[in-house]
Amino acid sequence: MANTRSAKKRIRQNDRRRLRNRAVRSNVRSVVKAARTAADAGQGAEARTAIRDAIRVVDRAVTKGVMHRNTAARRKSALATRLNRLA
Repeated sequence: MANTRSAKKRIRQNDRRRLRNRAVRSNVRSVVKAARTAADAGQGAEARTAIRDAIRVVDRAVTKGVMHRNTAARRKSALATRLNRLA
């Protein structure tokens, strides 16, 4: 267990950040999954809006430091590929 005040504060901060990051990561996963499902179902307009929303959420996760920018680029590229397959 932490002894100093600064170590206890650091533990509190890490817990808060871990929960916030977990929420953001979970949101990214669910939105990307919804976009993938819409694209695989062949729903053109729905897939387009779902993928646009997913890209927006992924970019926001990068700015918050939850996801690495190369990981985000890979996810966005995969979504764009699925969208282009529909057209």
